[in-house]
Amino acid sequence: MGILSPSVFRVNTLFSILDTSKRPCLLTCAFLCSLSMGQIEGLISSLENMEDIAGRIVLKKAIPKRGPSLREIPPYISQEIRFVLELNGIQRLYSHQEEAIEKVLSGRDCTVSTPTASGKSLIYNIPVIQRYLEDRSSKALYLFPLKALQQDQLKNLRFFISALEEADQPRVELLDGDTPQSRRRRLKASPPDILITNPDMLHLSILPYHASWSGILRGLRFVVIDEVHTYRGIMGSNMAWVFRRLHRILDHYGAHPNYIMCSATIGNPEELSKQLIGRDVEVVKTSGSPSGKRFVLFVEPSLSPVTTCLTVLEMAIRRGLKTIVYTQSRKLTELVGIWISQKGGALKRAVRVYRAGLLPEERRKIEEELSNGTLLGVVSTSALELGIDVGALDCSILLGYPGSIMATWQRWGRAGRKLQDSLVVLIAQEDALDHYILRHPETILEGTPEAAILNPENPKIVERHLECAASELPLRFSEPLLRDAPVILEKANEMLSRGILVESHMGGELLSQRRYPQRLVDLRGTGQNFRIVDSKETTIGEIDEVRAMKETHPGAIYLHGGRQFEVLELDLARRCVKVRPFKGDYFTRPLTDKETIIMEEYESKALFGAWIHCGRLKVKEVVVGYEKRSIKGQRVLGRFPLDLPPNVFETEGIWIVIPSGCRHSIERAFLHFMGGIHAIEHAIIGVMPLFVLCDRSDIGGISQVIHPQLKESVIFVYDGVPGGIGLSKEAFRVSDKLVKKTFDVISGCECELGCPLCVHSPKCGSGN
Repeated sequence: MGILSPSVFRVNTLFSILDTSKRPCLLTCAFLCSLSMGQIEGLISSLENMEDIAGRIVLKKAIPKRGPSLREIPPYISQEIRFVLELNGIQRLYSHQEEAIEKVLSGRDCTVSTPTASGKSLIYNIPVIQRYLEDRSSKALYLFPLKALQQDQLKNLRFFISALEEADQPRVELLDGDTPQSRRRRLKASPPDILITNPDMLHLSILPYHASWSGILRGLRFVVIDEVHTYRGIMGSNMAWVFRRLHRILDHYGAHPNYIMCSATIGNPEELSKQLIGRDVEVVKTSGSPSGKRFVLFVEPSLSPVTTCLTVLEMAIRRGLKTIVYTQSRKLTELVGIWISQKGGALKRAVRVYRAGLLPEERRKIEEELSNGTLLGVVSTSALELGIDVGALDCSILLGYPGSIMATWQRWGRAGRKLQDSLVVLIAQEDALDHYILRHPETILEGTPEAAILNPENPKIVERHLECAASELPLRFSEPLLRDAPVILEKANEMLSRGILVESHMGGELLSQRRYPQRLVDLRGTGQNFRIVDSKETTIGEIDEVRAMKETHPGAIYLHGGRQFEVLELDLARRCVKVRPFKGDYFTRPLTDKETIIMEEYESKALFGAWIHCGRLKVKEVVVGYEKRSIKGQRVLGRFPLDLPPNVFETEGIWIVIPSGCRHSIERAFLHFMGGIHAIEHAIIGVMPLFVLCDRSDIGGISQVIHPQLKESVIFVYDGVPGGIGLSKEAFRVSDKLVKKTFDVISGCECELGCPLCVHSPKCGSGN
């Protein structure tokens, strides 16, 4: 093994110093800090002197910069890798990097849960390259949840290994949905040493055709899973089964790789990792990486939150500060984009809208323009929360609390990645949780991130993946997957009786009736997408099935890329939405109706004079109409009926039975009992993200004065996903704290009759 002369890499090294994926060079950091320091403090000073904002800053805090905790590069790291590190300006490792690398090279599965921009990529790249230099048959599989992350890592890894002699460089290749069939055939025939791919390709292309990929599977020494915190809820529950299927295939080929997992800071990294891969892991969660000085502002706007947001954004852009605005929904992202367009001028030219649902080429263009400085600002949903390379950002503006401590720090961490001074601004919306955070900023600044929840025992998910597993390799009653899990064995026998699985002629093995059941399993649980087309049948975007009913029904105003479209037709058979350009001053919001049936009760307990239960529910939800609201002021302009098919699914939930005496007392006082329990339902759903890593859209609710089964007044809160994803079970576990916090939010509000700051819900299908 040899090393090329350093002179060959002088130019490359210069570029590596500026590369956002590499550890920031001290000279570069000092330069950036000198540029941003005065501008950041100048911006804060200007905001404090603005009449509409000055008295509305409820928190101003400077978080001091933090120096690194460094350790020597261990002696077991090869000279070749040491040289590569030196060329990238790395003389020593951060403490968490050294700790994790030691665990991995000792043969242990490891999860690293540290903040954004803490150098996690070295934690997997160093062991993978080290093993390859020792054993050329060693293979690695890298999994990233987004295409943009795959492309970034491919570029960065190829650059990193370019310092090795050509004969010593592991071959790195990318496999995604855009990889041509001819290219895929070459990858199968001549497998790379490192294959970068995503969960969907593993599920749809590698596992079903494992024999074709045996060249890489047989020699697999490492499985790298990045952004592990995103594998929660329905996606995480599906991925837990994808990894169980992967284990079966790897056992078949005699491969026993180590897992290296990287996550944002969450409350339960060990539990999540173990649920995900079904193996014990060791966790590293104390970061040794440095951070620049961060200024934090919490703002309670006197004007509308959007107006305040646009003011801060425009002032930051005028000072040359690269800024990202995070919103809570696609619709709000597009509305902000429209308002920016209406303002015109420099702001319109410098800022773009970024969200899922845009065409891939649109997103790539925005990423590139942000990275190269063509754009100074972007308005985004959580789509830019992950570590996609968009260059060095100076400001992060949160238009509303993201719903979790983890997401808040992720979004704040997008600014200041080069260790320059940064500004993060939280602008509260008219939402109970937002104003609770304003009153209790320590929740964010000192609180523990939430637990990430998934449910591998979701019956629908178990069934889908057992069928996939049986199609890949026959299921044996003697294998651990069935033998050690009575629930799974019971489900397999049920599927056998229904003819989904069939027994082999020799007996003892279960086979899939279908040849390729993987194509019927959507890992994200959102169903097959609908195409959104214009009058020329040109596809302008996509939307998932659940959102299609609510956002692209006939008459809806669909927002895309800062433009408005009126929906002419929702074609359910063709899975197509026809739209035409629209110029108007209103948007639309769906109205829904729900029914809930209790299927099974798991457990119950007394709760502040009432009873709370946890169990299995059947939910029927139908979009019955929509309302038009003015863009300015969001005034209701009218309501219109719709006739759409219902969405019926089974899930898990909690329900609180209100004592009849309580109802009678309230009604005797001539108070609105139904309005009261509906308000409590909203407040509970609004507060749940403080305890469980979820979003309002992950949770549903319904309140009934008299439930047909129970003959009592009931408040239901349920997982908004068929089969359930564990959110309600966790809510039941912490129900005392959940209800107490709900009471604090309602009683702490200054209103008399209920308002958006306590019990109104922005997602209520009944118009609150």
